[in-house]
Amino acid sequence: MRNHFLAFCCFILLLTPVWGQKGYELGGWVGGAVYYGDLNTTLWPRKPGLAAGLTARYNFNTRVSLRSSLNFGRIAGDDALSDNNFERNRNLSFRSNIFDLTSGIEFNFFEYEHGSSDQWFTPFIFGGFSIFSYNPKAELNGTWHALRPLGTEGQDLGAEYGRISGGFTIGGGFKWDLNRDISFNVEFSTRRLFTDYIDDVSTVFADNATILNRRGDIAAQLADRSLIEGIGVAGRQRGNSKDNDQYLFIGFGVMRYFGGIECPKISQTHE
Repeated sequence: MRNHFLAFCCFILLLTPVWGQKGYELGGWVGGAVYYGDLNTTLWPRKPGLAAGLTARYNFNTRVSLRSSLNFGRIAGDDALSDNNFERNRNLSFRSNIFDLTSGIEFNFFEYEHGSSDQWFTPFIFGGFSIFSYNPKAELNGTWHALRPLGTEGQDLGAEYGRISGGFTIGGGFKWDLNRDISFNVEFSTRRLFTDYIDDVSTVFADNATILNRRGDIAAQLADRSLIEGIGVAGRQRGNSKDNDQYLFIGFGVMRYFGGIECPKISQTHE
């Protein structure tokens, strides 16, 4: 995927005119967050959560922008919603707040210029890199417990997965001017993550007696919540470590433009 992103960057730079509108935009968005992983293995957006963020763009010209966003989203997954018998009987669930910083390059399919009567809307795509924090939790007897410190897959003390990771981001959307300074944006973005633990599920069941002795009763209960005997046997598949987790944002935003329009050099006159 890294090679695809580099190819994407080269492609849009080759297509970019060397003149045009410059300036920056600031704004915000609200929408939803959706998780895909071991506790949601379908394309259906089960248990979507609220999401919001702040976005900044620097427009190099009418086609290419450098963008960054600071985002928040709540994701969740629950085996009880699955159509798969094994997953329902595995009976795991989680929720997590995601704090996400994403930067990348945005490319407009049409030339887009604030204040223009002709070039006032465009679809766009973007690609980049995200750094995010996460902290999966699960509910037990009315209380939510952070799962990472519990070593639910038999991690050694001090060898738990981290709370910060990254991923490649790709997205797209549509934007149009409401007036010269304000534009409305609709977009979605998905992240291919470097971790498979945003849901606390990745590999196999560990020996539950060992978890009980090492981490305590709450850890043992949350490591194996299976509804039928035999699912939580040590060494049996708990998740799919070959396919990392994903989350995506879908949102509606408003951007404020600060900047002017740079004329083509061919139209400039010299005194």
